Amino acid sequence: MPSLNMVRRRTRPVRVGDVVVGGDAPVAVQSMCNTDTRDVAATLTQIRALAAAGCELVRVAVPDRAAAAALGAITSAAPVPVIADIHFHHTLALAAVEAGAHGLRLNPGNIGARWKVAEVVAAARERQVPIRIGVNAGSLETELLERHGGPTPEALVASALGHVRILEDLDYREIKVSLKGSRVPQTVAAYRLLAGQCEYPLHVGITEAGTVFRGAVKSAVGLGVLFYLGLGDTLRVSLTGDPVEEVRVAYWILGALGLRRRGVEVISCPTCGRTRIGLVQLAEEVERRLAHLDAPLTVAVMGCEVNGPGEAREADFGIAGGKGEGLLFRHGEIVRKLPEDQLVDALVAEVEEEARRLDGCTTDN
Repeated sequence: MPSLNMVRRRTRPVRVGDVVVGGDAPVAVQSMCNTDTRDVAATLTQIRALAAAGCELVRVAVPDRAAAAALGAITSAAPVPVIADIHFHHTLALAAVEAGAHGLRLNPGNIGARWKVAEVVAAARERQVPIRIGVNAGSLETELLERHGGPTPEALVASALGHVRILEDLDYREIKVSLKGSRVPQTVAAYRLLAGQCEYPLHVGITEAGTVFRGAVKSAVGLGVLFYLGLGDTLRVSLTGDPVEEVRVAYWILGALGLRRRGVEVISCPTCGRTRIGLVQLAEEVERRLAHLDAPLTVAVMGCEVNGPGEAREADFGIAGGKGEGLLFRHGEIVRKLPEDQLVDALVAEVEEEARRLDGCTTDN
């Protein structure tokens, strides 16, 4: 359930394959392959890894005819819907639809004349393929840059609405919209401006956010603000690195906001002079050994008697450290006191047993 009184903006839902985006649907997590789309085997391997991490929509680059031709084999074997990312050549969008793409991303700054968009819309309508109007600060139309004095939030919104109107004039409303920049204030302002002017679902993200650590921080700040404002129906965390990390960070962000949960959340204290056990090593080992679980459980790894017992008691499971020893908690109750070298094994055993029980309950239902 959303926390902090967040209220999602109600949008017009669209369906991408079997995934609903917008309306009452949960925020959908997506990523983008960094493989050569022409390499079908490598691309499918990465898509499967993304899906295993919880990715629900995957975008692939379609830079040429060979990539478009490979889409047929990719979309037919992929475990999640595949979106074709199109730039410059509308004929590639036509080929992608023909190959079975479940969605299109078009960049209005470089797709070309209106008649080209009309041809794409006709093909998308026939196959019921939604179109994302993907506006990026780095590729705005020259006329808008000159009019607004650069890639301002107003320029981003003007670009998006201009192309929304083209699709609406063509009587096509299976639309998503994104307005991405690499600067958080710019991006947040653009989405806030757009939200009051259209009903379409929003794909949100901070583009070119950076390497995994820096990009995760920047994305968490920007997406946190947007989701707190109720804006966002699907997201991508853009990181320079393994796209599986994008999915993990996305769920950490959504989990921190109470919007979605996937896997075990480990709460651990930053340590201080009162800590008398090797808490850093304990927390890292707990997180590593529980990373394979999908159960929505909270585990606290705390280092002293100040906040430790309280946090451990509020979590599903937890340990609170003392001098070379610690208390093991389960659902708010002390299970037993253990030496430091037995704490992780005991905690992991408790969590894994609960995860198996929850999985059994789910299967039985």
